Amino acid sequence: MTFIEQLSAAWKTNNSLLCVGLDPDIAKFPAQWKDQPDAIFAFCKGIIDATADVACSFKPQIAYFAALRAEDQLEEICTYIRTTYPHIPIVLDAKRGDIGATAEQYAREAFERYGAQAVTVSPYMGFDSVAPYLEWKDRGAIVLCRTSNAGGSDLQFLTVDGVPLYQHVARLVADKWNTNGQCGLVVGATFPEELAQVRGIIGDMPLLVPGVGAQGGDVAATVKSGKTADGGGMMINSSRAILYAKPQAGEDYAAAARRVALETRDAINQYR
Repeated sequence: MTFIEQLSAAWKTNNSLLCVGLDPDIAKFPAQWKDQPDAIFAFCKGIIDATADVACSFKPQIAYFAALRAEDQLEEICTYIRTTYPHIPIVLDAKRGDIGATAEQYAREAFERYGAQAVTVSPYMGFDSVAPYLEWKDRGAIVLCRTSNAGGSDLQFLTVDGVPLYQHVARLVADKWNTNGQCGLVVGATFPEELAQVRGIIGDMPLLVPGVGAQGGDVAATVKSGKTADGGGMMINSSRAILYAKPQAGEDYAAAARRVALETRDAINQYR
């Protein structure tokens, strides 16, 4: 099964466009996990089990693991998702942007070591920075386009032949780079007008949409701007708001995460 096939099935099976981000920050963990040697795996496993039936994808951010020398726990987490919830795709958030033999190794890292179905990549060095990922014909390459951070405008809004650079990226990926039909784009929820512009350029290509939850992106505007004609086409990511949800009476951290994930999934579905 290809990345797009798996993602499409997850959209339908779980009736969800919610992508749950896995950004483990030990300083924010519940007290019972902080001194355990496998704390990162145990914490993320609890989140995964609590949200797997309401998510269309999981997105581990590799920097949170690498900074703590916890890549082995990331491997365990990815293996756990693949074996326990094989219908949910893993999107490795790595934002790789090198070329040639180096990019080939990054692709092996994402697709062999971690077994991810897709990985985020930067287009700044052109097609050479994406091509090695396309050698994996069933895997996804999700290209940064219009990112959710304010500083993204420094480059992404530069005008080239009268058109913003991010729109050139969208058109390049849709028309030339998407050779296997497994590409997607990253477009932030914090810019719904640009999100609508990108959707108009790329047709039904999937979008990874960060910026709801802790970053304050508006759910209604995001869905209306980015959905496809059939009400799908997006992985709307929420990380911190779910991972570190404040428990209510009688809840532990996983139950609180599930409650917020359900609320977010249902809020998204109101506008599909």
